Amino acid sequence: MKALVLSGGRATRLRPITHTSAKQLVPVANKPILFYALESIADAGITDVGIIVGHTAQEIKAAVGGGERWGIKATYIPQEAPLGLAHAVKIAEPFLGSDRFVMFLGDNLIRDGIKDVVRRFQGEQANAHIMLAKVRNPQEFGVAELDGDRVLRLVEKPTEPKSDLALVGVYLFDSHVFEAVNAIEPSARGELEITDAIQYLIDKSYVVHWHQITGWWKDTGKLEDLLEANRLVLETLETRIDGEVDGTSAVHGRVVIEKGSSIVGSVIRGPAVIGEGCQIEDSYVGPFTSVYNRVKILGSEVEHSIILEDSCIRNIGARIEDSLIGKNVMVAKDDSRPRAYRLMLGDNSDVKVM
Repeated sequence: MKALVLSGGRATRLRPITHTSAKQLVPVANKPILFYALESIADAGITDVGIIVGHTAQEIKAAVGGGERWGIKATYIPQEAPLGLAHAVKIAEPFLGSDRFVMFLGDNLIRDGIKDVVRRFQGEQANAHIMLAKVRNPQEFGVAELDGDRVLRLVEKPTEPKSDLALVGVYLFDSHVFEAVNAIEPSARGELEITDAIQYLIDKSYVVHWHQITGWWKDTGKLEDLLEANRLVLETLETRIDGEVDGTSAVHGRVVIEKGSSIVGSVIRGPAVIGEGCQIEDSYVGPFTSVYNRVKILGSEVEHSIILEDSCIRNIGARIEDSLIGKNVMVAKDDSRPRAYRLMLGDNSDVKVM
């Protein structure tokens, strides 16, 4: 089998972070989201991986390289515009050929990986296999309508969902899917929808199997889901302290502190991870927080947040929580007069003040 990983798209719901960074490289528990997908693919024994890339292609290529760290061979497939998941399959046909393959959306996290579903698909005669999960907001996903073991219908983001079973961002196909993606028309939003392609297979009496996953799954396209994924992964941490923690500091619970980091006069309450070369002084870092490399937190409190590399939080009077702070960001209290909020914010920023 081969794998097709989608790492294009513009991630408008995570702007302004994704104005300058690929959404698939935003770290969850200090590891880029995309790396979890590649680990799952390698763990399933798949080594030939095509990666769909768009306007952030150079950043994705710099992070993944040839795939050697996972024991895979990465082949990059450019997509000129985000024209839909089925379009990504269509342009990948020269790479995929007649092989069966798994398609993995690069901003999805699945706790239990894909080893079992890949093994199941390899041993069955299905033309496609979909993974489903119960969700509270099915109108935001592709939804499956079932009749026992049969998949009757798939609907992309229905206004009135008839099911709460959403399509997980992993799909398995044989080469008949190319007949489908070449037969369907763009949807109202101008994209070739993978739900329409699978519906084509159903309507043409091809065999489409399904199963419902039991572990957690997260599509990290929105801030709240990204923070929830971060929380879920951090809960699996095992304590490891490679940095320096002075005698006036306290570390509680499952905490990772990477080499080159110093904790002075501070409290770190896990689960939390502190990256390399960080400086935490006279501060509190609370549960479910990921602090990436070379971050400074001085005289401040942070909880349930993700802070990207080279940022600084200094002398904030209130606690920062439920936040995503990008690279090279300065958040500081300013006591100069006249007193005012002084902001430099990118497009689509979201700021709440007290």
